[in-house]
Amino acid sequence: MDVTITGRNVGIPDRFEDYVSEKAEKVEHLAPRALALEIKLVRHHESRGAADGDRIELTLIGPGPIVRAEAGAADKYAAFDLAYDKLVERIRQAKDRKKVHRGQRRPTSLREAAADGFSVVDVVPATAEVIEKVATGSVPVVEEEASDDWSPVVIREKEFPAELMTAEEAVDRMELVGHDFFLFIDARTDKPSVVYRRKGWDYGVIKLDTEVAALAHATAG
Repeated sequence: MDVTITGRNVGIPDRFEDYVSEKAEKVEHLAPRALALEIKLVRHHESRGAADGDRIELTLIGPGPIVRAEAGAADKYAAFDLAYDKLVERIRQAKDRKKVHRGQRRPTSLREAAADGFSVVDVVPATAEVIEKVATGSVPVVEEEASDDWSPVVIREKEFPAELMTAEEAVDRMELVGHDFFLFIDARTDKPSVVYRRKGWDYGVIKLDTEVAALAHATAG
């Protein structure tokens, strides 16, 4: 697996390259068919008198779907560790979903684990003291300062090539890139569709009936 590191507004020291290379060995072990791991480091410019920190974007490229993860932190090592943990978790989840498709037992969802008091998973519920601190606001929360051009509505536009796939394949793609939804063309119906995450391991599918829209447009014309 080829590992490439690029930096924007920041240099890449040898120590960081060694750190990344060591971590990449685990990724290659989890995804032996992967062809390349691309690491992009972005150093944000200083604003409001303080540095905004570093952001890491990881992209795992292989014969199958692309896996992505990104995170930001005060320095590049902390940002890389956060993004790296996300990437590894998505690779593992993809393997779990493949086991489910092959008829094996699916992983325990959060809802199921909570109903059983988290006895089947290695999770310790928060104590009443911690919950009380969160409820009363005694836990410190860092808030971003509002800029002069702040607006409550932010619209970002992206355009991707349409792909034919099944809903099951779309769910896999969605989880691998860490999104809550994924747009695709349903291979069974040829309809524009979107899969989205619900609760636990449940997903939903929304499809557009383009024939109705075309008929309405022709009638209006």
